[in-house]
Amino acid sequence: QVQLIESGGGLVQAGGSLRLSCAASGRTFSSYAMGWFRQAPGKEREFVAGFSRSGISTYYAESVKGRFTISRDNAKNTVYLQMNSLTPEDPAVYYCAADLERNPAYASRWSPVYDYWGQGTQVTVSS
Repeated sequence: QVQLIESGGGLVQAGGSLRLSCAASGRTFSSYAMGWFRQAPGKEREFVAGFSRSGISTYYAESVKGRFTISRDNAKNTVYLQMNSLTPEDPAVYYCAADLERNPAYASRWSPVYDYWGQGTQVTVSS
């Protein structure tokens, strides 16, 4: 079992920045590929960013590439999502997720493969 707790959401002006954190407890954090997803009202949950458990590979949705950065600190059992240049298209509940992925260099964009999910943190962007 892995427990995931997100924090860092809030209200920010368009063009501003936020850093989300996801603290993990339970099984060895480094065994998991980690992903960030988001879900806006009336929309399906979508992939935002992923980080392989080896730390070799990162993946981003086209809509956030160049603005968001995913990172992880295995010593702190934490994954981060630095979000810069936020736009009115970014507001959503952001979720982190953990996937016991066999390939150490891969993180999936497909949410059903993820085994554990946090409760989500709300991000709101004012124009």
